[in-house]
Amino acid sequence: MGDTKILIVDDELIMRESLAGWLERDGYYVETVASGEEALEMLKATRFDILLVDIKMEGMSGLEVLSYVKETDPDVAVVMITAYGSISTAIEAMKNGAFDYLLKPFDPEELGVVIDKIIQHQDQARENLFLREQFKDRTRFESMIGQSIPMQDVFDLIQDVAPMDSTVLITGETGTGKGLAAKAIHTNSPRCGGPFVIVNCGAIPEHLMESELFGHQKGAFTDAKETKKGRLELAHGGTLFLDEIGEISMRMQIDLLRILEDRVFYRVGGTQPIEADFRVIAASNRNLGEAIKEGIFRKDLYYRLNVISFEMPPLRERKEDIPLMAEHFLHRFSQETNKAVDGISREAMDEMMLYEWPGNVRELENAIERAVVVSKGRNILPSDLPIFRPEHFSLPTDNSLKEIEKQHITKILSDNQWNIAKSANILDIDRSTLYSKIRRYQIQKAS
Repeated sequence: MGDTKILIVDDELIMRESLAGWLERDGYYVETVASGEEALEMLKATRFDILLVDIKMEGMSGLEVLSYVKETDPDVAVVMITAYGSISTAIEAMKNGAFDYLLKPFDPEELGVVIDKIIQHQDQARENLFLREQFKDRTRFESMIGQSIPMQDVFDLIQDVAPMDSTVLITGETGTGKGLAAKAIHTNSPRCGGPFVIVNCGAIPEHLMESELFGHQKGAFTDAKETKKGRLELAHGGTLFLDEIGEISMRMQIDLLRILEDRVFYRVGGTQPIEADFRVIAASNRNLGEAIKEGIFRKDLYYRLNVISFEMPPLRERKEDIPLMAEHFLHRFSQETNKAVDGISREAMDEMMLYEWPGNVRELENAIERAVVVSKGRNILPSDLPIFRPEHFSLPTDNSLKEIEKQHITKILSDNQWNIAKSANILDIDRSTLYSKIRRYQIQKAS
């Protein structure tokens, strides 16, 4: 309470002294002034959290003080003090930004209720601002969420490469967010006003790929009823995202290499060259170096694509991001399904932190969606999560110090039904250290 500063503005000495006495007994820092003009001078020197202002005063009125405060510091809460005959003026003050009004005469309890309400409101506003800033820091691009060092490194790379026009190659396992990273680069680039055209090289059949990329002229083949622009032409002025580039055929690789070199191509059945200006971002979950050795990916195309490259980290290497992402998905799917599921139990979060997530962020997203749909209460429980758990696990039989520690941790976890908080307390380590040891020793929960 001592941190809350309250200014009383009233031209009646008895009212000022009564209010100040009540509030000081409750532990608040209080100042008093007898006029609106004095209030303005005081506000220029000191910031107050709450103002109690009499509406009718000689000289500057309470409404004028309210107007000044809302213009200079809108976060300050102003409570108007009024007599019965001025209720309409008090309502007008509420419309102009006053937090509440008190009708004379009032008692200390009524005043305390209003002050408590204001403090709760201001605390919530500060907390929301903090969370927005935190979330802003952790979701710097598109829907990419992460506070871990690997993700902060990715954010920094995106920020560095986005202003350039260089070709970018993004690698990483399926479900790590390569498409989100590509969109983030485009959105933060000078080409952000242009189109972001996606070509899923793994989803388009080879016999359709040529038409999809280059377009076709009317009558070029049986089903070509009209002239159609291809993805390359549609990407003019923007970004062409070649997703899963490792799945493209060798024949198309040759054509694509030529196009990336001069940005000139022909529609299928066409005779006029078409020029297109676009930036290329490619992505692959395949090891293209291995693909080159196997003879299924051209080395020259790889070098053309690999001007700037980075890898999206798998979720198992940035588990500290799981709670933040899980809460994000929970909020999204609870809104989409209109279900009042607003929390994740400690046990369910422990399960998610221990799971290796082979499907990465996409699997986590799907797991939370499923959990929201099947949940019977307001909190997600372990039984709501579609997480595969091995039925059995075996321990080596050596007597090394590491093995002894592993067996001890395994026993403590088993004895406490894998309650992470309780087990960590018994082991006299923090939760993050216990998670680390569970991963290091590959300890698995028996079902």
